[in-house]
Amino acid sequence: MAALTIGFLMDPLETVRVDHDSTFALMLEAQKRGHRVLYFEQGWLRFNGRCAEARMRHVTVRRELGRHFDVLDEATHPLSNLDVLFLRKDPPVDSEFLHATQLVELCQGRKPVYINDPAGIRDANEKLFALRYPDLMPDTRITRELPVLLDFIARNETGTILKPIDGFGGKGILFLSRGDRNARSAVELLTQGGREAVVAQAYIPESRLGDKRILLVDGEPVGGVLRVPSGDDHRGNMAAGGTPHKAVLTARDLEICERLKPELRKRGLLLVGIDVLGDYLTEVNVTSPTGLVEANHLDGVCVEARVIDVAERLAAERPAS
Repeated sequence: MAALTIGFLMDPLETVRVDHDSTFALMLEAQKRGHRVLYFEQGWLRFNGRCAEARMRHVTVRRELGRHFDVLDEATHPLSNLDVLFLRKDPPVDSEFLHATQLVELCQGRKPVYINDPAGIRDANEKLFALRYPDLMPDTRITRELPVLLDFIARNETGTILKPIDGFGGKGILFLSRGDRNARSAVELLTQGGREAVVAQAYIPESRLGDKRILLVDGEPVGGVLRVPSGDDHRGNMAAGGTPHKAVLTARDLEICERLKPELRKRGLLLVGIDVLGDYLTEVNVTSPTGLVEANHLDGVCVEARVIDVAERLAAERPAS
């Protein structure tokens, strides 16, 4: 097909880990196919009185530590100049990020193919979206009320996981056993004295064996990683010290993926990473899901190729105006 102009709204390109970063893998695949790769940061996005535009860098990329990209040129472009726009800014999903998802929709003429759709990202909080499927999840509570949380902790024989609603990378996740003398203090700390709601989930003992990050492209599972926590931690997140292992998808994993597929497609959530502990869905990650490079290595797949396939197909199907 004809070369596309593909934009990436992302964190500074200087900071990416070339051997791990999923966005960088997507950029490499787009470039390999002859597409023009433009990158810009959230702070470079603006509204010019008629439409959204951004200062963008046309780059070439290579998997070489320390010299992994070159800037060919830098100019301001309206977002309508893009055929595809990857929204890959890492969390936190704060007010500035939400404002950016609104700005990128303000295009005159043809809008780019969004991966993922801005409205879908806004609607699908990574901790809360899974609550649409309570039968797939561990027993869960969302509240800021200390008595409710303390009662929940007291009733879970295997223990309780507490985590901030907008947390990421394993930050702020606590494990509390029933009868833990730190429970009240931990709840007060995480809720900021009852001012912020948190997620409380019954602890799944199988989590010691690792949690699965399953990558879905256009609703279909294409690869996965079993993230195993270190011996002195309960978190499997690779950012928190977990190590990647080959994941074998079970019938239950595939059932979860199939249940999610219609809603993900409906909302334009084309690249998603779901987290599964044992038989339970815990999170649906839609902002900048990671694990592509690890899944490729462990499963012998090329997740980014599947993603760019979808981007090319949707770009070709766009109406003329």
